Amino acid sequence: MAQPSLPPITSTIPPFVGLIVRILTFICLLISLIIIATNTEKSIDEDGNVDKTKFNDFYAYRYLISTVVIGMAYTLLQSAFSIFFVTTGNRFGGEGFCLFDFYGDKFISYFLATGAAASFGMTEEFKRLAGSDNKFLNTSNAAASLCLIGFFFSAVSSVFSSYNLPKRA
Repeated sequence: MAQPSLPPITSTIPPFVGLIVRILTFICLLISLIIIATNTEKSIDEDGNVDKTKFNDFYAYRYLISTVVIGMAYTLLQSAFSIFFVTTGNRFGGEGFCLFDFYGDKFISYFLATGAAASFGMTEEFKRLAGSDNKFLNTSNAAASLCLIGFFFSAVSSVFSSYNLPKRA
């Protein structure tokens, strides 16, 4: 007796799951941006002058801000495309747009990882010099951590977008 053949297993992700992951990416990046942009520390030198340290005094933190802002813009754009796909059932730009999703997700996820890594590296070097109980550095680490979590969500989006690539025979 012949066994019935089963249909091939397909790896498709429901569109709303991809949208949720993109929204989580955006939320992490938004909180990271707020934390690093508002991170300041005031200190008084021996002459009594007030010195204010801000994120834009350091290249690594400016790079973190840049990666977060670019990541947010891309994620917002892709979220709009995902909302269109969820509501209409049609992919914006058709199947050819899947390559943009795939390569864009790859680029942005690695871009976010480099922003977090640069910030972590600089913060750890400063902690070694200034001590680990520095509020400015701890806050910078929190912003970099949220960027790293955003990277993980963006990497998941990248995996999901690879499932949507057109199948080539």
